Amino acid sequence: MKNDTGLKTYQIEIVETMSAIIDIKAEDDSSAIMQAQEKYRNEDVELNYDDLIDTKFNIFDVK
Repeated sequence: MKNDTGLKTYQIEIVETMSAIIDIKAEDDSSAIMQAQEKYRNEDVELNYDDLIDTKFNIFDVK
């Protein structure tokens, strides 16, 4: 759909992917994941722009 000026309105989704590797001591995989999730939720692990590995731009909708 075009507006009065003949231009379309695009909704653009911006997706940033960040990654960090942390050391966790645990008895098994699921316990290690749970500890990592808890550290992340408690903000003991914070990702920042140094951890940015990818940015994508996707057309979400056109009006």
